[in-house]
Amino acid sequence: MTIWYGGDYNPEQWPREVWNEDVALMQRGGISLATVGVFSWARLEPRPGEYDFGWLDDVLDTLHAGGVRVDLATATASPPPWLAKLHPETLPVTEQGVRLAVGSRQQYCPSSPVYRSYAKRLVEQLVQRYAGHPALELWHVNNEYGCHVSRCYCEASADAFRAWLEARYGTVEELNRAWGTAFWSQRYDAFDEVSPPSAAPSFRNPTQLLDFDRFSSDELMACYSAEVEVIRAASELPITTNFMGFFKPVDYWKWAPLVDIVSDDAYPDPVDPVSPAYGAMERDLMRSLGGGKPWILMEQAPSAVNWRPRNAPKAPGQMRAWSYQCVGRGADGILFFQWRQSAAGSEKFHSGMVPHGGTDTRVWREIAQLGGELRDLSGPERGVEGGRVPAAVAIALDWDSWWAIEQPASPTTVSYRHVLFAWHRAFTSLGHTVDFVRADADLSGYRLVVAPAHFVATDAQVDGLAAYAAGGGTLVAGFGTAITDEHLHVRLGGYLGQPLRDALGVWIEEFAPPAGPDLEATGGGAVPTVGLSGEVLGADATGSTWAEVVRVTDAEVRATFTDGALAGSPAITRRATGEGAAWYVATLPDPESLRALAEALASDAGVEAPEPAATGDEVETVRRGDVTFVINHGASVARVLLSGTDLLTGSAAEGLVLAPNDVAIVRP
Repeated sequence: MTIWYGGDYNPEQWPREVWNEDVALMQRGGISLATVGVFSWARLEPRPGEYDFGWLDDVLDTLHAGGVRVDLATATASPPPWLAKLHPETLPVTEQGVRLAVGSRQQYCPSSPVYRSYAKRLVEQLVQRYAGHPALELWHVNNEYGCHVSRCYCEASADAFRAWLEARYGTVEELNRAWGTAFWSQRYDAFDEVSPPSAAPSFRNPTQLLDFDRFSSDELMACYSAEVEVIRAASELPITTNFMGFFKPVDYWKWAPLVDIVSDDAYPDPVDPVSPAYGAMERDLMRSLGGGKPWILMEQAPSAVNWRPRNAPKAPGQMRAWSYQCVGRGADGILFFQWRQSAAGSEKFHSGMVPHGGTDTRVWREIAQLGGELRDLSGPERGVEGGRVPAAVAIALDWDSWWAIEQPASPTTVSYRHVLFAWHRAFTSLGHTVDFVRADADLSGYRLVVAPAHFVATDAQVDGLAAYAAGGGTLVAGFGTAITDEHLHVRLGGYLGQPLRDALGVWIEEFAPPAGPDLEATGGGAVPTVGLSGEVLGADATGSTWAEVVRVTDAEVRATFTDGALAGSPAITRRATGEGAAWYVATLPDPESLRALAEALASDAGVEAPEPAATGDEVETVRRGDVTFVINHGASVARVLLSGTDLLTGSAAEGLVLAPNDVAIVRP
């Protein structure tokens, strides 16, 4: 076994004489896995039905001879120009009715039967030829599903949407009930009257929008599943496709059971001070999607990207530190886009493992250093790969809620991802590790579960959250939770649903978000806030984003609002229920106050904070198996406090000094 290390390899961009040099450099750099063929469709099938595999045979044989394993892509992410020329109907159509053109990538309609047929035919050829190749380690289907075209509004998509709706609802009468079409005279008499929610004069039907989000995610998943079916018929090797962190258009909870190994593409901004904290949240999501099993970082940049307004390089050591953050949070593979930095094309200024400047560069030296370290860390005797990451705290994540709460005509502007991040960061800043969960999953393995802004809640989710608290867990329901059911019908009688109202001992009378100009939206750097007071929050607390008029029926008030019409009314409540406790938080406290609240919640749940692993600010600590990763994201040195051995240096860990972006991996 080994911790995979490597990246996207695109030899078709280079002359044949470069390939042998590539493999020699891969050996020097500790590369063990190369992703091949991601954007090769036009080279593999230069004309319809004519295939050229000789060059790919050569690539795979050369890699195998050099001891490099292969993650073979199906190449279906970027159709060749001839497909659009023969079948212009395969090109996607935007919400405004514009048909997109060739000359970029991902220019296909996910619902197009023609695209799917050509893609399946290519995959059949690849599998037939390479399923038994000795270099093959796993299969890589398509690439970044939905990254550029997550929804299509063409006629093929409209037909597929109608079929999806009929399968979901059975009758048009049930669709009318679910969509509430009595409003604005939207009643349908047959499914063929329904269209995708294209651009319209005013607000579109909210449930139609939500169903189109669900449908669009499912259509991309159907493209993936069709290719998987072909591969499975001839190969038992694992199959993956690369996720993209907190990617709104695709419901990864539904996708995760379909991949053998969860993999992720991550491109945090090197100069954003919150990138390490946000990166930790993304890594925790990938681990959680796989049920705690090891996952792969499929793509990251060795240094700068090419698509931001200003593309800052990663600071010395930053790539290494962020890579070890992935390993510490469960990754058994660290890969990059791409191996050799391109000399032409749209991504030629995106950094590569072998940069334009060659091997006498900082980037290459850091690539080779990390490759050597990961090779030395591999193997069961080191205790890293395959290790599980324990967590007692979980956050409920729900794509339906994400889609719905950010729709137009919602009560206020809420960034669902921002709310998740605020809660995640509050707990991780205290040293706790956090999993993400579905609200209707088995939650009994966690001492503390937070459901923030869980706007759309099924009856099963409402029942499950209430039962979790009654069964001995500590539940925290955040503002905006269980406002609607899965059809976006409002839960009457005070929102929340009766089981949650009973468990929490509160009901919600009215929304009252902080008033005032949203300066953050216009670049002013501030958002409207409301004052808060309560021991669980510390001093000078404020709330933002959302606030509610909370009516208490049977709960303790732990904090109150202090401003305006809300002054003196409950902001945070707690109720003992069964063997557990249920808290309600009616706003989003500022970061310091939320951290204080998280500390109080963890204490209430009996979740002990780990002892400090190091001195210094912005030091990340996470345990994987019996090994502890200590990563210094700060600007000053940190000193390790743990006893044991640093696996990277072989030195005693206690007292070890970590420079900025330095790492220690400590075994007791």
